[in-house]
Amino acid sequence: MLAGATRAVSALRSAAKPLHPAGVTLTGRIHRHGSNPLAGVAWLDEPGEDDVLVRLSRAVGLPPALPDIHGMAIRVRSDEGDADLLLASTGWGRFSRFVLTASRDPSARPMTTLLPYRTDTGPLLIGARSMGPHSSTLAWAVHGGPWQTFGVLILSRRPATDQEISFDPVRHQLPGLEQYPVVVRLREPSYTRARASSDRATDTSAHR
Repeated sequence: MLAGATRAVSALRSAAKPLHPAGVTLTGRIHRHGSNPLAGVAWLDEPGEDDVLVRLSRAVGLPPALPDIHGMAIRVRSDEGDADLLLASTGWGRFSRFVLTASRDPSARPMTTLLPYRTDTGPLLIGARSMGPHSSTLAWAVHGGPWQTFGVLILSRRPATDQEISFDPVRHQLPGLEQYPVVVRLREPSYTRARASSDRATDTSAHR
């Protein structure tokens, strides 16, 4: 279904990104204060700071006056390699955190990774709630359990120089946050389609 939706959108639109076609990429920083109780994932449990690139976008690319699903892609920079987190506007409740929601205002709805990561603690979601136009609290939850805050994301007010970055949570994973095989099977076809669309757009641009 995910691959079919991506294929249908890419057939209608020749953009490099069939979904989330237009957005703004900002630099930022994540300030992690750690977790209590522990998640069993060092990046969530231990205090630290991370430089990040964050792309804010609308999933379908509808005009701003219309509701759309909002997305926030985060690339975490580290010496061990870059890692990507993709969040989309959802609910925040036990069940609604797994349901996509649309709004006109990107800060009106919370965001989650929607699909869980496999950890020693159990299936884990990461979420974000806006505190204003340039900051969000970050939290994690296991199953339908309570959200545990672990940090704050602060965005710059200026666009990053790299606006063409491609985020891929299947290829670029944070240590300790492992994709379930079923999640990989769900996500990989749509990302394969998106990569192919991006390659076509790049080839077309190069031959102009």
